[in-house]
Amino acid sequence: MFEKLTAINDEWVKPGIDNQITDGASRFYGGVADPDNGIAWPTHTGTLAVMAIWGCALVNEESSYYHDERVLEALELAAAFIVRVQHADGTISPGWTNMHSPPDTGFAVVGLAQLLELLEKHEWAALDGVRANIKLFLERSVPAILTGGCHTPNHRWVLTAALAFLHRLTGDNQLIARADAWLAEGMDCTEDGEWTERSNGIYNGVSDVMLYHTAELLGRPELLEPVRSNLRMMAYLIHPDGEVVTDYSGRQDFGHKHDMSGYHFVAALMAHLDQEPLFAALAELAGDASRHPGAIPNNGLMGLLLRPELREHAVEPADLPDHYKVVINGRFNRQQYLSRMESAGHGGRIYHSRLHPEFGAPVARERRGMTSMTVMTETSSFLALRHGEAKLLGVQVSSSFEPGFIKMNELEPLEDGYRLAGSESKGYYGPVAAERLPESAGAPVSPWYLLPHQLREVTHLQHHHVQVELAEEAGGWRLRVQCDMPDVMLTQISFIFGREGTFAGGERADAEAGTQFWKDGTVRYSSGSDWIELDGGAHEHGAKSIRGAGFPADCKTLVVNVLTPYDRTFHLRLSPADGKEGSLQ
Repeated sequence: MFEKLTAINDEWVKPGIDNQITDGASRFYGGVADPDNGIAWPTHTGTLAVMAIWGCALVNEESSYYHDERVLEALELAAAFIVRVQHADGTISPGWTNMHSPPDTGFAVVGLAQLLELLEKHEWAALDGVRANIKLFLERSVPAILTGGCHTPNHRWVLTAALAFLHRLTGDNQLIARADAWLAEGMDCTEDGEWTERSNGIYNGVSDVMLYHTAELLGRPELLEPVRSNLRMMAYLIHPDGEVVTDYSGRQDFGHKHDMSGYHFVAALMAHLDQEPLFAALAELAGDASRHPGAIPNNGLMGLLLRPELREHAVEPADLPDHYKVVINGRFNRQQYLSRMESAGHGGRIYHSRLHPEFGAPVARERRGMTSMTVMTETSSFLALRHGEAKLLGVQVSSSFEPGFIKMNELEPLEDGYRLAGSESKGYYGPVAAERLPESAGAPVSPWYLLPHQLREVTHLQHHHVQVELAEEAGGWRLRVQCDMPDVMLTQISFIFGREGTFAGGERADAEAGTQFWKDGTVRYSSGSDWIELDGGAHEHGAKSIRGAGFPADCKTLVVNVLTPYDRTFHLRLSPADGKEGSLQ
């Protein structure tokens, strides 16, 4: 793996140099331009990520850029750039998102502290200038990391890791006290290993590696327990082609392709620490998936250069599971926590972030060789099914009741499948009692936003309940979707497929871009030699979409239009593993 990561790192050395801004009159002089917007940012995924690539190449005797003068010059310019654009308060500003950002500075600190350690271990005087600037950046960041706050749950563990690295550098015990303040909030991870943001593609791995650094540097081995739990969980969240399940993420990896490469460093660390074959297997899979060195805090090659013991397997990797049926968070008493939310006192409001009430929601996963299925709650889609190259990316129900997609709130495993249910309530609000009206109500102008809406009495409260049953049957699955609401309400059941495949059969008609009405008959979606066949289409109304429920333009979506009450059954048949042709009705 070391040889592969070295080769990958070398591949990215020249693109970094090509994107470096060398115009001395530019405010971004020395930084590496972002390919998407042309601006150089001093961030862990921007200039700093390229600095790690260059640093690893310069000190790695196996690299074709070992002690390369051109790379050294580029690294010197970049190190000067990050010091020059660092704010007086010690923070950095990624201009596309956060200004004067302590957590983004924390990501930078964790990466630069490791890069400084790597360069200091290499006795080459030519690196003195680079080392001095990196050390200056880190020292100047102390006030920001010591006092700064965050937005999201994982940012807390980024900051604790940054505090731990800065304590190692400076010896300032105030940094430990601040880390303890964050850690006192407790771990936001379920017994089965699910972090708050349910972000298998990005932020679960971030929390894992940051807590590893925190545990190691501060001597807190208990912090490794959620890391172990999350890695064990991830073994069941990988599709046959190595893609990570992101169908229910609460962050920006939702519905996007991600692999396990971001878990390589932490899985290798934990495999070595625990002598755990499963973690070794995850590390191997993650390394095999690597195509880029990664962001600076999580650069796999830098990790292997700093810790040569990780270059060889500490234990032989196990076989990752490929035939299983598990329910993640099935035993987690989520309702117990949700029932206490009101007593937390925040009134359901949080600024510049989300409360993530979906934390700990159950997710069922099944793998049978080439077939991979996810059954989900608390997200817009409740079912995703991969069968070889044929990808049913999501099944959704949307309605005009609370306009948008209906999230399933409950999941019950059955002997041959699952039962899900989603409930919504929506009412109307009476007048505010006269004695509770503000003074502005009697003025010439009474703004709506000054009225105490929380004091209004709810009237005519309505309820909407959708039930889904998924049952295994010969050759595939039976999907039943029901709602017994007697009043007429527009509803759509949508089946979202990968854009790479094609449809055949059935009665279909164009709707909006990327979508088709599926009115009747049997439809087959094919990709390569694999296919998924469905029957059960309907067209009881002509709405192309439901307000608040948009479909992805880069997919192929079949839309089934129904009216309440409805009871629709769909049969999903899969192409046989031996490749024999089925029948298209």
